[in-house]
Amino acid sequence: MVITSVEKSKKNKGMFSVFIDDRYAFSIPEEDYLRLRLYEKKEISDEEIEFIKENVTFKSAKSQAVKYLSYRLVSEAQLFAKLQNKGYDEDVIWDVINELKSIGYINDLIYAQKYIYERIKLKPKSKKMLRMELKSKGVSEDIINQVLEEMDFDEDMIIDRLIKKKFGKYDITEPKIEKKIYYFLLHRGFSMENIRTALNRIANSI
Repeated sequence: MVITSVEKSKKNKGMFSVFIDDRYAFSIPEEDYLRLRLYEKKEISDEEIEFIKENVTFKSAKSQAVKYLSYRLVSEAQLFAKLQNKGYDEDVIWDVINELKSIGYINDLIYAQKYIYERIKLKPKSKKMLRMELKSKGVSEDIINQVLEEMDFDEDMIIDRLIKKKFGKYDITEPKIEKKIYYFLLHRGFSMENIRTALNRIANSI
């Protein structure tokens, strides 16, 4: 087999795409490409390709993943997308993710639990909105359902708290203020019916 061409990755300028016999074979960080002196090689064996994938690019991708995870907790799908954007091949990414999952660095259940806990604490939203957000981050439906069922999540209490915190100093029966409350809570995914019920409940308690 012959290395016929090498191109800068379109996704990441620090990666090289290596073509063997005019067909894409693998991607490799530029520094490793130079270190292994692949630019001098004309022929390459299956064993050498496997070594590069299983050792060189795997270690590089794993290092990138661990570095990224050191800054923030992310879902499996988010990490996959991050490494893919860095120019790593899918099979290498999956090997990295599977190893990180096996040692507990990646856990979508823990990620979803932490995400919802922080949302409830810092920026409360409806179950519907939280479900949509977690789904957009690649968390499975089963995990989302499990976490939402296990969490102590009372939407009525959250709506009451948000109204009192943001609009407590206003007359919530005033049409202009009421309109702002609806807009604010609808934007966070709460239903018209639940908002109306909460407004009546708070107004009657005043």
